[in-house]
Amino acid sequence: MITYSQAAVIGAVQGVTELFPVSSLGHSVLVADWFGGHWEAVSVNKSDRGATYLAFVVVLHVATAVALLGFYRRDWLAIVSGFLSTLRTRRAETVPQRLAWLIVIATVPVAVLGPLLDRALHAAFDTPEDASIFLTLNGVVLVLGEGLRRRNEPTLAEYGRRFARREAHGALLTAERRIPRQADRPLAALSFLDAIGIGFTQAGALLTGFSRAGLTMVGGLWRGLENEHAAKFAFLLATPTILGAGLFEAPELSDPRLAAIRGPILVGAIVSGTSSWLAVRFLERHFRTRTLLPFAAYCLVVGAISVIHFG
Repeated sequence: MITYSQAAVIGAVQGVTELFPVSSLGHSVLVADWFGGHWEAVSVNKSDRGATYLAFVVVLHVATAVALLGFYRRDWLAIVSGFLSTLRTRRAETVPQRLAWLIVIATVPVAVLGPLLDRALHAAFDTPEDASIFLTLNGVVLVLGEGLRRRNEPTLAEYGRRFARREAHGALLTAERRIPRQADRPLAALSFLDAIGIGFTQAGALLTGFSRAGLTMVGGLWRGLENEHAAKFAFLLATPTILGAGLFEAPELSDPRLAAIRGPILVGAIVSGTSSWLAVRFLERHFRTRTLLPFAAYCLVVGAISVIHFG
């Protein structure tokens, strides 16, 4: 059974850590084992993997995806419209059109590897010890990502120049330039090969303790983006990925035992969606002027303490 208080706490943890680069799955394992007692009944690393808690987690993920869709609703309307227009014109020239295909291409690695490896990797590395080690390594990766950003600083402006050349040669529609989303030009200047590379970094989050958002941001920094643009691409890319994973696990929602905890599930979903909205709002502002290093420090400290505690 999941109580209302547990549902609210886990919903808040899920909503924040899914978007903060600190691993939501790693925290869902560690929180239960750190607290112990009746909290162990709501741990994803217990043997009752197909029971009510997994279905509860599915609902929380869907709530996060819905929050992301709502927050970026204008972007998504433009992206979906751009994607549909490319099916007609067979050309991806505008910012929304290119973003649409970059997201599609970057989603391919996790869409292929997720169904094949997700359950197997979680079963193989589902202990708090594993989550602690991977959370620590996640902090190391975030530090390396900041190193990549600083190394690429001299070439960051090339993304803007590359897209400006497309405009100068008339590759973009004149009307498109009036859409107030031109801050996304560095994203649209990514190549499709860049998108594949970022997509594979996202797939690393199949290991419990690695952050989907964090790895995707590092992938963006690796390809020369600044923190602000890398974060936005990570959030846009996370939306179909999280929603798709939720739909993939949707059969778990048919478990008849869910009838007894519909109230806590609803509370958890509301808290998860609200905390996700607040998290992405905070992070968008944070990455305009700040870096991944505070989150790296958090992962290194909490991961190391957890390694000692569970080791």
